[in-house]
Amino acid sequence: MFTGLVQALGRIEAIEAEGPGCRLNIVWPKFRDSFDLGESIAVNGCCLTLIETDQDSFVVQAGPETLLRTNLGTKKPGDPVNLERSLKAGDRLGGHFVQGHVDTTASLIARHPEGEWEFLNFGLESRWTELMVPKGSIAVDGVSLTLVDVTFQQFSIMLIPHTLSVTTLGTLLPGDRVNIEADMLAKHVAKLIRPDKNFES
Repeated sequence: MFTGLVQALGRIEAIEAEGPGCRLNIVWPKFRDSFDLGESIAVNGCCLTLIETDQDSFVVQAGPETLLRTNLGTKKPGDPVNLERSLKAGDRLGGHFVQGHVDTTASLIARHPEGEWEFLNFGLESRWTELMVPKGSIAVDGVSLTLVDVTFQQFSIMLIPHTLSVTTLGTLLPGDRVNIEADMLAKHVAKLIRPDKNFES
């Protein structure tokens, strides 16, 4: 379980093919704690298991389902990624409950600066916007954000300068894809109301 509050802007150091999946070596800059083998780390909002560790880097495995459903399958060495360690009991919950189970990806349509802030507009399938409401929560590349507007196949968010500077969202270009995790409460309510509805990619 995560909060969607990114703790570091990491970097993919290397990618090694491994059958239908791959291993990702990721650098966590200025890391001063210790990693634990087997712990969960959200990489661009995708919950992955740490299998190797060094002083300031770690290795995770991504299977074919993860590579298909998330934007990790398109990443290259040198690309930045958002990083967050899993919650401990008693931690502050500053964002919202994020499972690290990416539902789908969305594509950036446009971004518009408004002073030091920026307005970002994304497109995705309507079956996912059905789970979104203005002022509701969403995880975009693992970042907990508040929805501004939601239409049939689009949604928008507003980013403060801090988020722009410390996450991957600050350098997104139109056409770039981001990982989306809809609010899990919305998914459970939708399933209860419409048990025939399929919310799988």
